[in-house]
Amino acid sequence: MEHYSMNLTLKVWKQKNKNDKGGFETYQVKGISSEMSFLEMFDVLNEQLIAEGKEPIAFDHDCREGICGMCSMYINGRAHGPWHQTTTCQLHMREYKDGDTIVVEPWRANAFPVIKDLVVDRQSFDRIIQAGGYISVNTGNAVDANALPIEKQKADESFAAAACIGCGACVAACPNASAMLFVSAKVSHLALLPQGDPERKTRATNMIQQMDKEGFGNCTNIGACEAECPKGISLENIARLNREYIGSVFSGSGTGNL
Repeated sequence: MEHYSMNLTLKVWKQKNKNDKGGFETYQVKGISSEMSFLEMFDVLNEQLIAEGKEPIAFDHDCREGICGMCSMYINGRAHGPWHQTTTCQLHMREYKDGDTIVVEPWRANAFPVIKDLVVDRQSFDRIIQAGGYISVNTGNAVDANALPIEKQKADESFAAAACIGCGACVAACPNASAMLFVSAKVSHLALLPQGDPERKTRATNMIQQMDKEGFGNCTNIGACEAECPKGISLENIARLNREYIGSVFSGSGTGNL
């Protein structure tokens, strides 16, 4: 693949804290390699700003391998950028060409208040997990891996749901700022396994109640969440969450039939 360099115009959201009004600032970056990742391009911009005696742009990152879910940027109107099932840190600059203008914002949701610039507070997700995304375990010796036979289809579906990295792209993409895809993934991967049975009567109810308490919007089945999810979490999980919730509320027990 041919390597090339480019000059870009960046319009980046700057905001001191959640109480600040914030606004876009325009930056020029030059000599960006097509083989850089999007975050490496931001590293170059921040080095440039520091050299000029200016404050760098705050953005979240950790593993830079598409695992941690921290690289939450809303790029040209899309969560994590234009590549399908890709986090921001996996997006490479070969997607762009010389002279392009790129607009970068933080996630937009009342439940994700801006900490600074492109960094948002996603502790609301942590509180939803604390409300029910756990299992009761025997803290003695480890149970043999084959002691609990699990149907392959359910094991595969549970594994697919557990792939959710909690980045919040589903919330950012949804016009209602709904967290249903995230919550449904966390409920599904436990509901499909026998280890999740002890809390099954209360898990969905508690997590949905916490989701509502955090101020997330309602799901209206638009599908933008699935389309923008970097891990391809399926909308089928939302249907499962609804069944779990109905079973929890009206029967006082798990649904049994997933």
